[in-house]
Amino acid sequence: MHFQLTEDQRALRDGTRELLAGRFGRDRLRAAVGDPALDRALWRELGAAGFFALRLPEEAGGVGLGLPEAVLVFEEAGRALLPGPLVACQLLAGAVDGVASGEKIVGLCEGEREPVLWEHPADCDELILVEGGAGRSAHGSGGEAGGAQGRMGGAYRSATDRVACAPFASVDPLTPLAQVTDLPRTGPLALDAPRLRREATLLTAAQQLGSAARTVEMAVRHAREREQFGAPVGSFQAVKHLCAQMLVRAEIARSAVYAASVTESVLDVTVAKLLADEAAVDNARDCLQVHGGMGFTWEADVHLHLKRAWLRAARWEVAREAEELLAADLIA
Repeated sequence: MHFQLTEDQRALRDGTRELLAGRFGRDRLRAAVGDPALDRALWRELGAAGFFALRLPEEAGGVGLGLPEAVLVFEEAGRALLPGPLVACQLLAGAVDGVASGEKIVGLCEGEREPVLWEHPADCDELILVEGGAGRSAHGSGGEAGGAQGRMGGAYRSATDRVACAPFASVDPLTPLAQVTDLPRTGPLALDAPRLRREATLLTAAQQLGSAARTVEMAVRHAREREQFGAPVGSFQAVKHLCAQMLVRAEIARSAVYAASVTESVLDVTVAKLLADEAAVDNARDCLQVHGGMGFTWEADVHLHLKRAWLRAARWEVAREAEELLAADLIA
């Protein structure tokens, strides 16, 4: 089996990076820190580029690609710190009208997690609650893998004006949050809850991978440019070791995320999320150390990667859950 990217996959990755660099560069990123409202024009442009309809069949107006290609696209989104409920819109593009084209924005909440958090509540046109599907065995790959809770999982849609919520402080200035206190389950959706959770976990891991890779680039660039005692700080052994450790973390996470996108097994996705979370958080911390005092400043972008990594690490499969699942598999 070959795990190198194909020419088409490289073109998809490069095209996504070019699109995001042109439409959501550093100036737009910094502007979004002060005003995190989503840009509807950008959202529609992402829809026109096939960002959300990437895995829909061509006969349904989609691009007809698979999960490995979606992982590449979400890796680039994580690298650019692109805000918004991207995972929700990608997964629900075939279930909610208008999402695939970018005309409608939907949020996705986990019903079993406390508190139930809703990203970008002011920008969403609908909110989808997914319940069940979390009681999974580490074996198997689809919705049929794992227990009564997984089989009974479901998803429900609700208009935003019918959702009761309370303010919730977000660590990430680019991701406003609200705590859902009551959501009427009025519109059931025929979705495979275990599969939805598994793919949401993997696409979130892909975003973490992109952030981890980006902070490696930021640290190495700064280490080459910043001088102390008449030499680049990158020539000092301690800084070299930090950058090398960052690269190792990112590449290990990349191997796990890419492999999970091919196998789609619960266990592989769990490992991918665990390693990607670790790479994103620890790389952002080390990148901050390489930058020294300026890394702590608001003007630098390092803290934005760290805060987004913290936020994503608390979504879908968190480290504690992943470790318990992996331990249970070892014991079984």
